[in-house]
Amino acid sequence: MSFSKSADEKGGPLNTTTFAAVDSDFDNSHDKIQALVAEDHEHDIKLRTMSWQKAAWLLCGDQVCLAIMAQSWSLSVLGWVPGIITMVLAGLLFWFTSITMHRFIMVHPQIRDICDFAYYACGKNKIAYEFTGFMLLANNIMLIGFHVLTGAKILNTLSDHSLCTVSFSIIVTFMGIIMSLPRTLKHVSFMSMGSAACMGMAILLFLIFAGKEAAPGYGYNGDYPTAGPVGTYAFPPAGTGFVAAMNAVLNITFLWVPQILFPTFISEMEHPKDFPKSLAVLAAVSGFLFIVPPAIGFRYLGQYATAPAFGSLGVVAYKKASFAFVIVPTLVIGVIYANVSAKFLYFRLMGSSHHAHSNTVIGWGAWAGVMVVIWFIAFIFAEVIPSMGDFLSLLGAAFDSFFGFIFFAIAYWQMHRAELFKGAWRSAKTVFHIFVMLVGLFLLGPGLYAAVEAIKADYAGSTRPAFSCADLSI
Repeated sequence: MSFSKSADEKGGPLNTTTFAAVDSDFDNSHDKIQALVAEDHEHDIKLRTMSWQKAAWLLCGDQVCLAIMAQSWSLSVLGWVPGIITMVLAGLLFWFTSITMHRFIMVHPQIRDICDFAYYACGKNKIAYEFTGFMLLANNIMLIGFHVLTGAKILNTLSDHSLCTVSFSIIVTFMGIIMSLPRTLKHVSFMSMGSAACMGMAILLFLIFAGKEAAPGYGYNGDYPTAGPVGTYAFPPAGTGFVAAMNAVLNITFLWVPQILFPTFISEMEHPKDFPKSLAVLAAVSGFLFIVPPAIGFRYLGQYATAPAFGSLGVVAYKKASFAFVIVPTLVIGVIYANVSAKFLYFRLMGSSHHAHSNTVIGWGAWAGVMVVIWFIAFIFAEVIPSMGDFLSLLGAAFDSFFGFIFFAIAYWQMHRAELFKGAWRSAKTVFHIFVMLVGLFLLGPGLYAAVEAIKADYAGSTRPAFSCADLSI
């Protein structure tokens, strides 16, 4: 089964502008983008229809997520100074690597997913394409599985454990399949509006309840154990090891690295050049939500912060009131990752068949079948996730090292390899992208080691068998 053919492989002329003149490629790619949009609009199902405003909603719907509530725990491990520095640095790296990604896609506007991006960034290397395809599916399906498990936990908490967790997981999986049936991200962006609003409400309620409670309630019920009253600290507490600190860093990194989805988002925009506008909206929203609420949470929870922080609420009514709003983003974010994954499989399955873009029984049947398979595998995986914090760390080390850092450093080299140190500004950018590459390699090496060690420790201390109906409510 061959990978998807891009515009230049279908007979269209390649952009012959040299990499040294890449800054002018925004203008030179205009005709190519218009041709791609015109071709897409000839189909029954039109993908390239999103405005930058809808793309911004889609980005926010993906990023305003439950993982925000794990950041107070990261601060409880790292302390104020290393924790805030890590958050700000991760945000800056996110912005500049995303801009590099967008500029590279403008040079190759036929790119329609992260696999195409890796293919061109690595010099049209088919091995890079296939390897990235594996990582895309593994990463996204594991994330969907995480959201299946989270949704089951939420329903378990809200219903006072009326069913076993596996039953709730089946319910969430079925709901996810139904919500994933729309083919275009433009339609999914409407769901993202409600998703971001609901998660914002959940965060606000948590902050109110955390400030109102006299003490963290998760496991303590207001009575402090030997760790004493709530306290915050500037640096990691005594005894914090490398594995714990590295997992806290990975937990922050994961939240700031959604670029695995961005090429697909851009490929469905009617005017891809406008993506930086969407990105600016996301950066502003993320810069506030990824730092301020976790900092407030750490202030009131201190060393007792959990991942997610909702678990630190002691009053059951408070916990339920917050959780009630989280179910919407849990489902919608799973739908976003399912849509991107399904498109990768669907277009490889359908190839150049007219069914791929038409309202036919075969086309819709194949799309629904791919969705069922993705969500079913995610459901199976949901039953073996040991803990939220360590799970996020494992993803951050194994996949974000490529999707957030390594690929974009390589793409920068491809665009500017003839002028890497031509002038002070270009030299500064080159040094920055060397740093990006080093960060990616560090996450892939020591970071992955720390994540695996944490997972091993969790499994060693867990008595929960796979597919059990044990109480998994947070």
